[in-house]
Amino acid sequence: MTSNDTAQRLRFGVIGCADIAWRRTLPAMITNPAIEVVAIASRDLGRATEFTNKFGGTPLAGYSGVVEREDVDAVYIPLPLMMHGEWIERCLDAGKHVLVEKPMTDSYKETSSLIDLARSRGLALMENYMFLHHSQHATVRKVLADGVIGEVRGFRGDFTIPPKPAGDIRYQYDVGGGPFLDFGGYPLRAALHVLGKKLQVVGAVFRRDADLDVVMSGGVLLATEQGVPVQLTFGMEHSYRNSYSLSGSIGSLTLDWAFTPPHTHRPVMRIERQDHREELVLTAEDQFANVVDIFVDAVLSGDDLRREHEGTLEQAALMEQIRMAAVTVNV
Repeated sequence: MTSNDTAQRLRFGVIGCADIAWRRTLPAMITNPAIEVVAIASRDLGRATEFTNKFGGTPLAGYSGVVEREDVDAVYIPLPLMMHGEWIERCLDAGKHVLVEKPMTDSYKETSSLIDLARSRGLALMENYMFLHHSQHATVRKVLADGVIGEVRGFRGDFTIPPKPAGDIRYQYDVGGGPFLDFGGYPLRAALHVLGKKLQVVGAVFRRDADLDVVMSGGVLLATEQGVPVQLTFGMEHSYRNSYSLSGSIGSLTLDWAFTPPHTHRPVMRIERQDHREELVLTAEDQFANVVDIFVDAVLSGDDLRREHEGTLEQAALMEQIRMAAVTVNV
């Protein structure tokens, strides 16, 4: 692709036909004027055809076809977690930029290696932790910086869902990685985003389904360098929770639907002090469109996404430390 072509469009291939691609990411991609979807691959040609009928491009049976196409500049990968590493590497080796669903891989070592490979090839590689790019979290950080709730004394984050049908990939550690890797990282990444780096793992408790050999839920305790406790809960044997809150020396702040708000949803931030309570209604945004915009801009500008990579690596390291520290109870 010539520099003139680059200024006009980015030709995308898609490897995998996951639900998140159908509902959120591909609808965001086709509204970006710089993107042309040229190929979508699935192990099932019928499934790929269903996607291309809606989003455009050529349907392909098998993932290698996307990697081998010369008219593909960038690849979006919404495959199950344990397949990410192989296909990221194959795409980078083929000279293609990569946007991959979170988390990038299940290990710090592999994630770091892939980031190094992308940088050495001058390619953009980005993990799709989409919620980070919704402005509601920047508003939270501004409220904290303005001292609205005083000095931060605690953080609590929860992402829990009811059980899924049997056969869901989250119940298959060797495919989907299990619930902790799949969505347990949301409240952890929120804590890193709001509080900053250098969180220390204090302890964790995991509930493991002995029949499935998968951790189904758990709680994590971390601390900042200043001794602020960070409590996180994840799992898929709960009622639905999707929020985080901060307690301060003079008040508290709560943000509901913090991780997966629909693009039409106007977030509500609740602030409470002893003699004061208010609700701030924030701007509705499509956080998936925001991620796509950032990725496209990075490719077209040659940005190496270093800040994104720092967050990805910090989280990958903490996830490994949490797993090592966890007390696991078989149920």
